[in-house]
Amino acid sequence: MLSLRERAVDVLTTADGRDKTAKGRAHAAAWFAARAAGTPMPLGRATPPLRPARPERPELLAPRDVPRRRPGTAQGRLALLHAVAHIELNAVDLHWDIIARFPDVPMPPGFFDDWVKAADEEAKHFNLICDCLEAMGSHYGALPAHAGMWRAAEDTANDLLGRLAVVPMVLEARGLDVTPGMIEIFRKAGETRAVRAMEVIYAEEVGHVAYGSKWFHFLCGRADRDPKDAFHDLVRHYFHGTLKPPFNEEKRAEAGIPPDFYWPLAGLTDAAH
Repeated sequence: MLSLRERAVDVLTTADGRDKTAKGRAHAAAWFAARAAGTPMPLGRATPPLRPARPERPELLAPRDVPRRRPGTAQGRLALLHAVAHIELNAVDLHWDIIARFPDVPMPPGFFDDWVKAADEEAKHFNLICDCLEAMGSHYGALPAHAGMWRAAEDTANDLLGRLAVVPMVLEARGLDVTPGMIEIFRKAGETRAVRAMEVIYAEEVGHVAYGSKWFHFLCGRADRDPKDAFHDLVRHYFHGTLKPPFNEEKRAEAGIPPDFYWPLAGLTDAAH
């Protein structure tokens, strides 16, 4: 039987998005089937690539070079969906990477349950958005995309606590802030398929942020570190963007991130810029 970490590397080294997500979903099903049967899959060891395999398209551009999206137009909404597909594909790799990347940090089985489930849901999200693109006569890869999305993974490749702080608790939490506005854009345009897809993503992303908060607090507790102070230190160290309000305080709280975690960073960031 392939170990879980070998399966994670199989996903990470598969380039095509549809193939990557199909493999990920099959490996997730195998993990949970083994758990249900009382014959848990071995975690094993495997060496994940520093960067995951990617298809030839989309062309990856520096953030400043990605064309601005104008959601008031059909082409702008198409570009918005394409950007979401790109985010979801990166999320698939991020969640499999956290499974494979840190074998020397002992974690309970629930840690792997959570991130396998999150990776499986991100694969579903990618496919939902690709279906929307294809229904609109386009496809993932048709437009350029953001090249900087993997930087957080590279920066935190040796720091599980830093990875949890930056990826689920900053980047995915940002999704909770902006997704309601995107849903409204598609609703006003009468694009019901996109609305349904985005509503699924919004509901499930709360859980992914919550997994980050849960395991961040677990590791802080084990190391006798104050979670709020640790979060502030790690985000200042690893995060290169800006924490910008407005924040979705209700959904962030539901995911276990109180305002005193992110508002002080927003204030410091604003002062620095």
